Amino acid sequence: MCLVAVAAVAEEKADIMVSYRYQYPTVQDSVNGKSVNMTFLCNSSKAKYFNTMSEYCDSLTSTPDGKKRLREIQMAAWVSMTPEGITVDKSKGNAPEKKVNTYIFTDADKNEITVFDKFGDELRTYSEPFNEQQWEISGDSTTTVLGYDCIMATGHYHGRDWHVWFAPELPVSFGPWKLHGLPGLILRAEADGGFAFEATGIEKSDRPMLPVYSRDDYADTERRKALADEEYAQKNALKLLQAKYGITITSLSAEERKYDKRYAIECDYE
Repeated sequence: MCLVAVAAVAEEKADIMVSYRYQYPTVQDSVNGKSVNMTFLCNSSKAKYFNTMSEYCDSLTSTPDGKKRLREIQMAAWVSMTPEGITVDKSKGNAPEKKVNTYIFTDADKNEITVFDKFGDELRTYSEPFNEQQWEISGDSTTTVLGYDCIMATGHYHGRDWHVWFAPELPVSFGPWKLHGLPGLILRAEADGGFAFEATGIEKSDRPMLPVYSRDDYADTERRKALADEEYAQKNALKLLQAKYGITITSLSAEERKYDKRYAIECDYE
């Protein structure tokens, strides 16, 4: 019902929907890292990048009744009563769970990219210009992705060198995450440090590009500050928990303080 209500006021609809697998390094595994499935919607002038399951969870938690219902579903799937007490095992049942906070809206008409995400323990939003990416097209380097002939381009963006492959047959100037600015949809992208996007599915769509839920929960910030705040929160997670809840934690995590710019897709902050 939440999805229907928001759709009623949404005007922008997609022409294309793409599924991407996003690969990124983690403190726990800087070699193989982790991967997550993301959804990308776009038309000729606007785009939205997000995780479908996370948006579903946000649609529920945007209302008190929905938040209660989501909790009930999760408890029924994961929680068991045993003689020893209550156990929680997320592998037991298939329940909705939010794992990705990122929403990115690109508006070529307004020359603007707007990001909604969690940095540290805080929901934040910021905007940046649309025209910051410059590419050099390598016409002699090609590949095929999902049956589309793609041409390679290279560029530097917010601290990382990128190699991307775009499909001229799909004439929209967008791609996964914030990537854009080429004469064709970007279907594959790789950056130094182990960051990569690969299109795993593409189809025509008239799905509405819904606005982010609970917009008022996101405080305005600036991009570099948000990234620096995330690093500080990762390095001081236990200290921040102790301060927030007034508890004492005597066992420090081995991963704490290891986080740095290696694990940030944008590493041009101080």
